[in-house]
Amino acid sequence: MKKIGLFGGTFNPPHLGHLLFAQEVLVAYELDEIWFIPVNVPPHKESDDLASNQDRVDMLIGATDENERFHVNTIELEREGPSYTIDTMKQLIQLYPKDQFFFLIGGDMIEYLPKWERIDELIKLVTFIGVKRPGSSVGTTVYASKVRLLEMPQVELSSTTIRQRVQEGKPITYMVPKVVETLVKERALYEPRTSIGNSKTKPY
Repeated sequence: MKKIGLFGGTFNPPHLGHLLFAQEVLVAYELDEIWFIPVNVPPHKESDDLASNQDRVDMLIGATDENERFHVNTIELEREGPSYTIDTMKQLIQLYPKDQFFFLIGGDMIEYLPKWERIDELIKLVTFIGVKRPGSSVGTTVYASKVRLLEMPQVELSSTTIRQRVQEGKPITYMVPKVVETLVKERALYEPRTSIGNSKTKPY
């Protein structure tokens, strides 16, 4: 039996904060592997500036390639429609019935758990692990009490901030793995669109 951490998200783009979180969970809970699961259609997020599925997969593979215990799983990209965690968990449990799963979530998502699709059923299928941010509340719902909290070094990075920096022509070096920075530049990801057609300007 393997202990597997599942890390879902848009990863638009993946950054060093994602990798640090995955590493700390892997060590603290003695997991065997972390599976990064890029979502197809995020049910709770606007997706107007979402990079293509292939671009996000390529960035994730590049970002995780050096760690043999990190893997990219495209189960949600292969399914049509919104990516609901309950559907993913049921499918994974059916495929890997002998393994034990843990689901990684950011601290800001803990108090949002009551709004997750079929959360009462989901909470019985997987153990949630969330980041405990200094000075922040994780909520008082019955679901919050079932989340295992991990204290870890705080890295104030977000994919939103990184996309904004690209649009403004600012560097993202030291925020994302080098391979991700290279792909963002080579494929002109997240650059501002001009008012004429779909052409893009070059911020750098």
